[in-house]
Amino acid sequence: MTRQIIRVEPLSTYLERWAPASAVTRSGDTLYVSGFPPFDPDTGDVVEGASIERQTELVLEQMKLCLETAGSSLAGVLKCNVYCTSVDQFAAVNAVYSRYFPSDPPARIFVCVAAWPRRFDIEIDCVAAV
Repeated sequence: MTRQIIRVEPLSTYLERWAPASAVTRSGDTLYVSGFPPFDPDTGDVVEGASIERQTELVLEQMKLCLETAGSSLAGVLKCNVYCTSVDQFAAVNAVYSRYFPSDPPARIFVCVAAWPRRFDIEIDCVAAV
């Protein structure tokens, strides 16, 4: 099976400044969307010091853009991996997450991580069907 790299601007450019990764990779009818730091949509800088709710909104909006650019949507998400710096943020993340997946949410895992090279608290990646 072949794989196709799908560019999602301006996110692909922002991500390339951050790490050697592609925004979306497609194989067959499956999409793999990278986790993103909460990028400021206007500048591409990582939003530092924002509330966990705002950071979660930003990463989910970025995921939504990636999915729609690649021909899918949040409804096509099969699995999300949520990486967060504190289990104490679980309820706040869930409050925002549930707005994006209000019914029949995808499979999910919530993993606590130590930190990233910049001061932000969350990344979410996903696997979706086209």
